[in-house]
Amino acid sequence: MAAERVRTLASQRAVVIFGVSNCYMCHAVQTLFTQLGVSWTVHELDKDPRGKDVERALAGMVGRSPPVPTVFIGGALVGPTDRVMSLHLGGQLVPLLRQAGALWL
Repeated sequence: MAAERVRTLASQRAVVIFGVSNCYMCHAVQTLFTQLGVSWTVHELDKDPRGKDVERALAGMVGRSPPVPTVFIGGALVGPTDRVMSLHLGGQLVPLLRQAGALWL
């Protein structure tokens, strides 16, 4: 049930971040996307009544706990901060964002 909720929420916008409030890595990922000119949405699990269930589902998807931040682009799981930064440094993040319709330039 929680995994289906993750997939539903992740498909609602081009860039979806699952995080918690006061998480510096969540803030770093959000800042990166903002600097790239990307509109994103965040689901803060600590403010969601079903957040613990979603967090367990995400932990299973990314293979680590805590699983935040976890990023989805175009409804597809990209992963946690290290995967996002690796894609960015490798020049693969911007094309992925364009393909998902998150960037137009």
